[in-house]
Amino acid sequence: MVLERATAPLHGAMLPEPTPAPGQLLVRVHACGVCRTDLHILDGELPHPKLPLVLGHQIVGTVVGEGRRVGIPWLGWADGECRFCRAGRENLCDRARFTGYDLDGGYAEYTVVDERFCFALPEDYSDLEAAPLLCAGLIGYRSLRIAGNAERVGLYGFGSSAHIVAQVARHEGRRVFVFTRPGDDEGQAFARELGADWTGGSDEAPPEELDAAIIFAPVGGLVPTALRALAKGGTVVCAGIHMTDIPAFPYELLWGERVLRSVANLTRSDGEEFLALAPQVPVRTSVEAFPLEQANEALERLRRGQVRGTAVLDVATS
Repeated sequence: MVLERATAPLHGAMLPEPTPAPGQLLVRVHACGVCRTDLHILDGELPHPKLPLVLGHQIVGTVVGEGRRVGIPWLGWADGECRFCRAGRENLCDRARFTGYDLDGGYAEYTVVDERFCFALPEDYSDLEAAPLLCAGLIGYRSLRIAGNAERVGLYGFGSSAHIVAQVARHEGRRVFVFTRPGDDEGQAFARELGADWTGGSDEAPPEELDAAIIFAPVGGLVPTALRALAKGGTVVCAGIHMTDIPAFPYELLWGERVLRSVANLTRSDGEEFLALAPQVPVRTSVEAFPLEQANEALERLRRGQVRGTAVLDVATS
């Protein structure tokens, strides 16, 4: 399923089987998670993608000729030489290349990957269940780590990432407060099923101050809202790659040594740590499967907030 230009629907196409370069692996795709980042690319909110482009960066497949199962994440390549890479911050590499953005991704039967930038996957998960771990899980995990040792954690937006990170937070003994779109009773019930201590609309104040808040919804107006809910010394983490403009807010919301920061991409060490932790929790991913040719429908369902957990393209049976 190919993106020819921003804002245009994906269309089915027969492409040549990709040829791996030295150091790359040819992977037969079994499943690919559908991410809000894919929507941002489709909508032209992330500039300069490779076009035409095969979207998708939560890829589960097997290496052709080996049969080894691998997971392919958003970070597809880093130079290993810049000051960020040398400092263990390859997620900030200026020359980084990203799967499903600079490199063709997993909305296809085959893809190629730099063999250094793919992961072994825990055996406890089927292909469909493993796909959300590769971005939703990883970004949520990195966001929770950046939030520090917060006991009371607020999650703004309860979609693919939040339904995973809520389970990790509860496993670590944290208390979880979930904010959904106002009136989203179904989303709030889902959050309570996964152990949330409190649920409400994003227009509501939590019953007590938060030590940290993670914003998954791409809504800049939630930043001052989250700051208002934060105790002194707390942290607000913006977890998305794109967000609408943040409105002006009074300095008093930030004062008191509150911190506002973003999460950018992931490192391979994030992936190794999280994929080792997930079966210990154990993280259970909620997925809704779509055949590859229904990628546009899956994206539209995600846009409307109509997916419980993660939409995943079932490529192996398409």
